[in-house]
Amino acid sequence: MKNEKYRLGTRAIHAGQEPEKITGSVMVPVFQTSTYAQKSPGEHSGYEYARTHNPTREALEACVASLEGAAQGIAFASGLATTNTILQTFQAGDHVVCSDDVYGGTFRLFDKVLRRFGMEFTFVDLTNLEAAEKAFQPNTRLVWIETPTNPMLKILDIERLSALAHKHGAKAVVDNTFMSPAFQNPLALGADIVMHSSTKYINGHSDVVGGIALTSDAKIAQDLRFLQNASGAVPGPWDCFLILRGLKTLHVRMDAHQRNAMTIAEHLSAHKKVEHVIYPGLKSHPEHELAKRQMKGFGGMMSVRVRGGSKEANLFLSRLKLFTLAESLGGVESLIEIPSIMTHASVPPGTREKLGITDNLIRFSVGIEDCADLIEDIENGLAAI
Repeated sequence: MKNEKYRLGTRAIHAGQEPEKITGSVMVPVFQTSTYAQKSPGEHSGYEYARTHNPTREALEACVASLEGAAQGIAFASGLATTNTILQTFQAGDHVVCSDDVYGGTFRLFDKVLRRFGMEFTFVDLTNLEAAEKAFQPNTRLVWIETPTNPMLKILDIERLSALAHKHGAKAVVDNTFMSPAFQNPLALGADIVMHSSTKYINGHSDVVGGIALTSDAKIAQDLRFLQNASGAVPGPWDCFLILRGLKTLHVRMDAHQRNAMTIAEHLSAHKKVEHVIYPGLKSHPEHELAKRQMKGFGGMMSVRVRGGSKEANLFLSRLKLFTLAESLGGVESLIEIPSIMTHASVPPGTREKLGITDNLIRFSVGIEDCADLIEDIENGLAAI
């Protein structure tokens, strides 16, 4: 199909997913094979070994690339495998400017693993463009932009930060996991690479771990494709099939996530037992206007600070029935967690305190259940405080 003539919802269902040529199967088959027969030594159909090529994986890569407006997609076994492989396109001695508020696994990979191999990192509040520019060094090669940030939901200006990176001869990467291609397209704003933990909204059903990088830069795509094969952190065909299946409802899921999240954010903003609600869709959010310009929607993620401390937060969580206490996000079911002792436990306590990741800060991944039931569940929890 000519992807550019269709809107996102149509592309989510059809892009990269033509009927299978031999049988006419409407769904992309699961090519569950490790190798492919060759007619003679070196004479093959374009498929030699499944780490290098798999038709199910290629369909997934083509579909997400279409949704992000990218020339190519390169899929991996997890979001962190994607991040690690992107960083492998750089080398020892290179410097990275990174948002100070990022997923805890990203911080751990950068600070505890890649530093050991000679890479340098500066973590800075990228909402402050003056501070961002001061963080650049002569050896800066990459700006890592996660927006909205995790878990403080700061909105970073992709267009201006990408331009700043290019001004200094660096590349700009955007972790678009929280928004998905339905609500944000960083390549159109100047980013060089977009990455997703496809575990989250792209799959949307909490049953697969995966990741993907998207780019329209031929050299970057070539380097990532080489490393995908050379390093081997590839997703299995069944995982790719499940993610493709989830993608078909991305647009309707994201609309439902946002409707519920907005209703809950407004409800909690007026609650006497809630100290603060952080949600980009609220006018009270400091980057609300930027969010409106940069994003097509506000997503299903929010962070809420209940009144009190860890005791009150735990009492609240203990009473919930529909919100499941669990890490991860982006599934159709509502999840909830305390970042300070769960997803961001690897971040040093002093850094957490500086960022505002307190023990009474609770991160919501709002699902697509009936919103009235979710609010009733929340009210039951808050009654325990």
